[in-house]
Amino acid sequence: MQIVSLQTNPARRDLDPATVDSLRNAWGGGEITWLAPDLAAEFAVASVPANAAEVAEALRARGLDVNVLPARGRRKRLLVADMDSTMIDQECIDELAAEAGVGPRVAEITRRAMNGELDFEGALRERVSLLEGLSETVIEHVLRDRITLAAGARALVATMKAHGAHTLLVSGGFTHFSASVAQKIGFDEHRANRLVVEGGKLAGRVHEPILGRDAKVAALDEVARAKGLSPADALAAGDGANDLGMLLRAGMGVAVHAKPSVAAAAPLRIDHGDLTSLLYLQGYAEDEIVTS
Repeated sequence: MQIVSLQTNPARRDLDPATVDSLRNAWGGGEITWLAPDLAAEFAVASVPANAAEVAEALRARGLDVNVLPARGRRKRLLVADMDSTMIDQECIDELAAEAGVGPRVAEITRRAMNGELDFEGALRERVSLLEGLSETVIEHVLRDRITLAAGARALVATMKAHGAHTLLVSGGFTHFSASVAQKIGFDEHRANRLVVEGGKLAGRVHEPILGRDAKVAALDEVARAKGLSPADALAAGDGANDLGMLLRAGMGVAVHAKPSVAAAAPLRIDHGDLTSLLYLQGYAEDEIVTS
């Protein structure tokens, strides 16, 4: 048995019951369950038609996120989440680059790396090299004035933790940021790359080895083992090419407002909803979400 999940943007709450009913009837689904009025609904199906992907794409163009996932084992006991452009709205290295006067150059490298057009490790070294000489104090300024938490981030983590899940923030960015972001959102632990700082200034290097795609997969496996879990018990969320390995490894891998190549390859994708969408994918109802 599989679950067909339909969601829209919480700011609009315009999920039309007629659209949900029409899809249920076309796909031979069971009773519709509304997890949140006008926002998130689902129904079970024995199978989906051959054109399911095309139908989902057409609905996605209308502002709806449509995903099909197994009915069993939906509520995950481990959350492994990317930071930049997933749990926060920015790419931290791009914000540092803007302060260093090399913003456009670094942002273009970031874009290409996150879409899988460049080797992540090499692209990170190149971008960090352009920050050489930037005062370490700029990091606190960027954290305070430029970084915002993604909508639904706190609710996602708080709700999963309230139901016994362990939460890990794993980033190809930097510990200077992940430590603060993890604390603000409520993650149990965090991992990221470490910038080399000499004499109070960024040295233009990052400590090796770099935490990239393979390291994120390894972190998922390691933490799952430590908690007596398997990768199937994990929900992984991310947006970039360096996240795709863990998205494919986890029992529930979700591309969140992801780069095109990642969205196309990920098992599940959220293009319109916020991070509470990951709770609805697990079958949580709106009144179960922890918001305080």
